[in-house]
Amino acid sequence: MLIRSTTLLLLSFVLCACFQKRDAVPAAGAQDSSGELMPASTEQTRSRIAPYGTWESPITAADLAQAAIDLSDLRTLNGSVYWRESRPAEGGRQVLMRRTPDAQISQLTPPEFNVRTRVHEYGGNAYLVLDDGVVFVNFSDQRLYWQRFTQAPVAITPADYQFADGFVDRTNQRMLWVREDHRAETKQANGEERNEIVALTLPGRDGFEPSAGQVLVSGADFYAHPRMAPDGSKLAWIEWDHPNMPWDRTRLMQATVRGTQLINQRARIDSPGMAPLEPQFDAAGVLYAVADPANWWNLVRLSEAKFEVIGSIEREFAGPLWQLGVSSYALKSKQQALVRTSFAARDQLALLDLTSGQYQTIDLPFDAIREVQLLDDNYALVLAQSVRDSSELVQIDLRSGEWNTLHKPKGKDLDSALLSLPVAIEYPSNAGADGQPRTAHAWFYAPKNPRYAASKAELPPLIAMVHGGPTSVSRATLNLSRQFWTSRGFAVVDVNYGGSTTYGRAYRERLNGNWGIVDVQDVIAAVNYLIAEKKIDPKRAAIRGGSAGGFTTLAALAFHDRFNAGTNLFGVSDIAQLAATSHKFESKYDQSLVGPPNAALYRQRSPLFHLEGFNEPLLTLQGSEDKVVPPAQSRAIVEALDQRKVPHGYIEFDGEQHGFRQAANIIRAQEAELYFYGQIFGFTPADSLQPVAIKHWPRGR
Repeated sequence: MLIRSTTLLLLSFVLCACFQKRDAVPAAGAQDSSGELMPASTEQTRSRIAPYGTWESPITAADLAQAAIDLSDLRTLNGSVYWRESRPAEGGRQVLMRRTPDAQISQLTPPEFNVRTRVHEYGGNAYLVLDDGVVFVNFSDQRLYWQRFTQAPVAITPADYQFADGFVDRTNQRMLWVREDHRAETKQANGEERNEIVALTLPGRDGFEPSAGQVLVSGADFYAHPRMAPDGSKLAWIEWDHPNMPWDRTRLMQATVRGTQLINQRARIDSPGMAPLEPQFDAAGVLYAVADPANWWNLVRLSEAKFEVIGSIEREFAGPLWQLGVSSYALKSKQQALVRTSFAARDQLALLDLTSGQYQTIDLPFDAIREVQLLDDNYALVLAQSVRDSSELVQIDLRSGEWNTLHKPKGKDLDSALLSLPVAIEYPSNAGADGQPRTAHAWFYAPKNPRYAASKAELPPLIAMVHGGPTSVSRATLNLSRQFWTSRGFAVVDVNYGGSTTYGRAYRERLNGNWGIVDVQDVIAAVNYLIAEKKIDPKRAAIRGGSAGGFTTLAALAFHDRFNAGTNLFGVSDIAQLAATSHKFESKYDQSLVGPPNAALYRQRSPLFHLEGFNEPLLTLQGSEDKVVPPAQSRAIVEALDQRKVPHGYIEFDGEQHGFRQAANIIRAQEAELYFYGQIFGFTPADSLQPVAIKHWPRGR
């Protein structure tokens, strides 16, 4: 997804930040650690001197829309590989793709279908693969459809239900799904839909009849990861209740299967401060999961007699469960697991010996890895991305470590000389509860364009990017949105503030009760560090973020005077109103981020009610159909700023939900932001841009 700050004592930045340089290539107009321009090469000698922000870039907003093609939900069966792929040019719909063993790639789902689920609002895995076809969720009606490979899809569930995180129980010839029941007559007393785990007969088999499924498990507020033992005798799943989020506390449950009934239901892990995820049974029926008994999500084994942490490694073996059906590890034969792990916003793929705990890294040139799958015991499949390249489907030989790309969406071919490579920075932020300075983390990207340089007298404008979640993380992978800015002469700092994942539970929980305080402090501290290092112009610093990052943006502008402009993408302005209107999954999230419901506290943290110090221009971008952060949040802050005659612009995109998926809207949003900064910071972009109405600008107008 997804607050106040009193006047805060900023720590001195004489403490040295820790730079970890990654193949950084000197750029025309880039600065060395002393803040001086880098010595000009022969190519740089031909560079044109032009103000930052005015540089002409080959990276266009249309390229960003093309780059928005995303791969997700990787699966494999009988040598074929399946995944979902987004289509920004087709309204952002998701299509189901297949690569057969003879390397033929095709789109399975017809043009009128959109493979996307809304369970927990954020969805996740939306399909299952069977021997002779696929079962998938269609976005418009949320019904399950059965599609034989040679036939058109047919609906197999009624309306008013939503499905996600499916699993094929071959022994019992059925499918298991997490289901949300949205029928009016079954709403719970609090008005929320009912979440359950259900079983449906496999389509195309004898006795198959369309139905909403037979309920196997119910009673908890939320469910995830229904997984059956290979012999069909045991079922494991994850469940949790309000007000917990699935990274706060969950229960790992197990039951014995007797025909269509579950007996002997029991909790295998149910402990404060633990959030088990991703249960799997091995071939012998032994249960594994990812759990965090000691700060880090590690792989654990649960035999009938004991609970074992395998290896006890200070890395995250899983991440926050925002979307259902994720796959972070796979069990191999010979007592090995293939695991994706994360630390400090970088991922690794490794083999974990399940007997000794030995952790053996596989040397790969990727910084982000998702969706771990086994093609067979010798070959793995992942979705991977590097600091220099976009997402791709990769096959890895687990014996030799050799890898090859099976599929990669067509994107922008970039000259490597144009890329601004990230520099990891660690810097001191405000003191924690123990009185000691906190260390925060960010990625810094210097302006870079081989055709341009800037005057030594000028420092670049900065865009401080704030990720959403707030338990998300910004990784050092190629992101055309960042390169869009750096190639035009902006510096970018992408902040992994306290609350971000991949740094352990303690770092993530810094934000508990401190939303709008710790996150804002860490972003401001990053900017102040860069100012002290003479990397940026202190009078041209903008902050931008979406969802929870939008809230941080608004809080920084309302309670502090560090920034000179901001861009708010569907951010929260009124915490109490969010709690009253939020969808079920996040309806109690405010209680961990801010505290138990308290009208005075929520008002104190909400930027909407503290605009006396909000004087800097704001651009707000919002989707009209957003159910996570409804348009009322953006409309309220825009109206309040208008009454105070604070410069602002507002664009609401019809038909968009939480995040922009349609190509035309992605382009318009990016170009509007560039136009906005040009107006506020006083430069003329090289691009031909559609103007944005900025009310009360110039000031006093």
